Amino acid sequence: MQLLAMDLQMLSRELSLYLDHQVRVGFLGSGVGLSLVLGFGVAYACYYLSSIAKKPQLVTGGESFSRFLQDHCPVVTETYYPTVWCWESRGQTLLRPFITAKPRVLYRNELIKTSDGGQISLDWFDNESSVSFSDASTRPTVLLLPGLTGTSKESYILHMIQLSEELGYRCVVFNNRGVAGESLLTPRTYCCANTEDLETVIHHVHSLHPSAPFLAAGVSMGGMLLLNYLGKTGSKTPLLAAATFSVGWNTFACAESLEKPLNWLLFNYYLTTCLQSSVNNDPDRNGEAKSKRRSGPHFLRGPHWLSGGDLAEAVDLHGPSVQAVRAGRGGARARALTHVALRGRVRTAAAARDRVPRGPLAPTGAAGH
Repeated sequence: MQLLAMDLQMLSRELSLYLDHQVRVGFLGSGVGLSLVLGFGVAYACYYLSSIAKKPQLVTGGESFSRFLQDHCPVVTETYYPTVWCWESRGQTLLRPFITAKPRVLYRNELIKTSDGGQISLDWFDNESSVSFSDASTRPTVLLLPGLTGTSKESYILHMIQLSEELGYRCVVFNNRGVAGESLLTPRTYCCANTEDLETVIHHVHSLHPSAPFLAAGVSMGGMLLLNYLGKTGSKTPLLAAATFSVGWNTFACAESLEKPLNWLLFNYYLTTCLQSSVNNDPDRNGEAKSKRRSGPHFLRGPHWLSGGDLAEAVDLHGPSVQAVRAGRGGARARALTHVALRGRVRTAAAARDRVPRGPLAPTGAAGH
């Protein structure tokens, strides 16, 4: 707060000195235009520093773990400065794909079979040049889970791998069924409430490197899937730690928000079209799949939107939602650090702490998805 006060005082002093001297620079014929621009800039800077740039709220179920995070993960206590010229969350979400960098990552692809005849694509970054962990058998492995329509080619996944490479870690990206250019061999796709495919992947990866520390990170739907898995498996998971980013705090409220006209136009239509294409563009492998596909959920055939009813049906069919993790069921062995971008920040730390007893929550006030 002292630093913020000093910044505001300095900006105010500079503006006062300028207005007192009324420097004439010929902008729009006089110094009035420049005065207006400078005044607007100072006002915007004051608003940004006082209302937009904030530290995340760190909510944990125990003081000891809170101190551990502050000591070893200091970013949870640092002020978050959104992009100055684009701090609104929807604007960041829309612009990110067009202006972000994509580090070059060379993958090794692996296809694994599921018990129902489906297949899952795993993209490996083995990091054979790791200096910190030259022994591949003990090199830490990070499992990365992209969002709803994401793949291993997403910029946020590539940047995670780049950072992991610097630490000497090995990474593997879990591509959901029917995405990343892979064929959908069964009528079944994927859902954040069903953890069977993730369980298959975790068991497979752990069996390949049983002596290596095993960690996981999920973004958006990938984070929801990871949290559901942790809530279901509890202490039986081989994961030592997990982190999730931009997960839905209330999935049904998220669904209702996506149905609003502006969000439907900006996000819902595109997301639903991508989900449809993963099914409709894939050739039918047999008559049974074709028949089941025609009788499947209505959003795969016609309307270009996802509704709250679709989400409710999916949760009812495939299992519990992230509420299981909030309730602390299962005593998960892995500590999960959850980042949530909330337009309205958590009302009280005490209320949030009661709902997240087994892992910390670090919500920010303004962030893209």
